[in-house]
Amino acid sequence: MKRKRNWPIWVGFIVAVVGLFSYGFFVQFPITRDFPWANLLLLGIGVALLIVGLFRAFGRPQLYRGKIFGSILTAIALLLFVFFCYEIFYVLRQVPLSAHAPRVGETAPDFMLLDQNEQPVGLGDLLSGSRGTLLIFYRGFW
Repeated sequence: MKRKRNWPIWVGFIVAVVGLFSYGFFVQFPITRDFPWANLLLLGIGVALLIVGLFRAFGRPQLYRGKIFGSILTAIALLLFVFFCYEIFYVLRQVPLSAHAPRVGETAPDFMLLDQNEQPVGLGDLLSGSRGTLLIFYRGFW
């Protein structure tokens, strides 16, 4: 009997990879930026298809292919899923709380940065001069 291709393994891996790399697309929309439910859904569907493919490959090996590749691709997809969850739910949550940020009209803490000529410039130096200083903060772009 000729063995058949085990399509859930390959489709599941592709869906899982698309779920991981589509975060750059879904982050454009507020409904999927605040909580990445679309990415988690795609990753979950991909992992579920991989598991179905593994059950087919190991349950009826005389009929379906995919024991070796299915195991490898499932392990890779699970690692990608864990990496995505770690990045989204742990690393990105390490941003300091805004409760500790200076309020409007409050003096900002002194800091040193490099200017366009790679020379250090401090906030205290700018404030002590005769010209004013304007600080602009773009959340997420520092």
